[in-house]
Amino acid sequence: MSGFLLVGVCAATGIAWDPSTAADVRGSSAPVTGVPWSAGPDAGPGTPAPATPEPARSPTPGTSPGGTGAPGGATAGTGGARTAGALPFDMPQPAALRSGAAGKKLVFAHYFTPYPLSLDNVSADADYYTRNYLNPDGESGKHERYGGLLRDRPLPVQPKSGDWEYANLQQEVRTARAAGIDGFTLDMLSLSGKNWERSNQLMAAARSVDPAFKIMLMPDMTSLKTDDPGVLADAIAALGSAPAAHRLPDGRLVVSPFKAEAKSAAWWTEVMGILKSRHGTRTAFVPLFLDFGAHSGDFASISHGFSEWGSRSYVGQESNTRDVKRAHDMGKIWMQPVSVQDARPNQGIYDEAGNTATLRATWKHAIDDGADWVQLTTWNDYSEGSQFAPSLHNGHAYLDLTSYYLTRFKTGAWPEIVRDTLYLTARTQFAQADPTGDQSLLMSLRKGSAAPRDTVEVLSFLAGPAVVRTAVGSAKDSHEAPAGVHSELLPLKAGASSAEVVRGGKTATGVELPYPADRTVQVQDLQYYAATSGRGT
Repeated sequence: MSGFLLVGVCAATGIAWDPSTAADVRGSSAPVTGVPWSAGPDAGPGTPAPATPEPARSPTPGTSPGGTGAPGGATAGTGGARTAGALPFDMPQPAALRSGAAGKKLVFAHYFTPYPLSLDNVSADADYYTRNYLNPDGESGKHERYGGLLRDRPLPVQPKSGDWEYANLQQEVRTARAAGIDGFTLDMLSLSGKNWERSNQLMAAARSVDPAFKIMLMPDMTSLKTDDPGVLADAIAALGSAPAAHRLPDGRLVVSPFKAEAKSAAWWTEVMGILKSRHGTRTAFVPLFLDFGAHSGDFASISHGFSEWGSRSYVGQESNTRDVKRAHDMGKIWMQPVSVQDARPNQGIYDEAGNTATLRATWKHAIDDGADWVQLTTWNDYSEGSQFAPSLHNGHAYLDLTSYYLTRFKTGAWPEIVRDTLYLTARTQFAQADPTGDQSLLMSLRKGSAAPRDTVEVLSFLAGPAVVRTAVGSAKDSHEAPAGVHSELLPLKAGASSAEVVRGGKTATGVELPYPADRTVQVQDLQYYAATSGRGT
């Protein structure tokens, strides 16, 4: 399976393909509800952590976290540039999204340090992702029970010379910035080791690419192994000294701990006191809760704002309206979670995302309910299948869609659709498929999620009314689509899926999902795959 999936991308990116070295891309399942990570180097307690791979070379960062230059002779990558005609609308320039009222409506993406663009600077046909994370037999078989750690991976990049890790982080910042994102929320998984080193590199990379790109510190209280408020305060101060660290206009450092309720308000008050007395750092505290309703009152007096991890299904989003109002009634800002999907093989759990329904529903609430900030959950946590970042199976589709809603969120006006663009989403297997491989832990539906469904969605952005012709397996059909945004659902069938816009008897644009659905599968994979006509397949 990985041979089919990687060959197209590798050909498109110029990476040599050798099927004899490719590992199988398999699917699987996953429980531990509400935790933003499932596994990775330095993963939290109770979760089997994959071993940190040995890099092909061991670069020595040439700058401190506050530095502005590229260490080790790293050069700017090519990723992240705007692609002319890729979007259905003309993306505003960064200055337009960062000034005035638009500049106050901030959009962050949750950055998960275990999954950068590359782990070993090896071509995608034989790199660590392919050999060990996508392969059920990888890392000495430790992921066989759930069919492999991951079901998707970052869009492959070419091996680089010099400080390739730093250059790849620069590329990720460029990609996020080009999509209109203001910054990353940095999941602080550990206070030493590879994830800590990568956190420092990210602070420097962000500053070198764009001094206005913000990194909000998010201590992960499900993973950090300290009960000492002084230890955490020192770590926050170290990262917070970097120019890229997100601060309010009044100079306060924004700290937004994940699962803040793991420690008491008094404990956090002590952390903030040490930051001020020992490091001279004033803090704007924006705790992120797994249960906002149960804990917001306890934290109100010490908080600048609130957030919650949120639901990953398109149903049950009504609570967002209540939460935003509660936060605003308390005089606090609200950071709204926006998500695309969630499927966790090694935890045995998933949410029914309903193609792009979850993405559109969570963005709608952020816009309609008056959220102050947004957090995309997540940028790159491939172990829970929640990534917005360009990936092997989704290309830029979910990130491009986010640019549309992000523009409305920040500017207050819907962008004008100036070119026909189609987004096609579907699974490669049916929800109730019984894998034939050795996988023993299967994903089950999370409580409160929408019911499983087997559908192909054609999400059309049209400059004018048109006919959309579709093919799903052997079933061919067509429907009238109005100008603007329209979602059409079709029954999933075995085989390939495609759609094209026809106007005046001529095809205006078209898209094919390069991953056919199959009724017989070796490994469970319940993520929705996506393709866009704006960038081709």
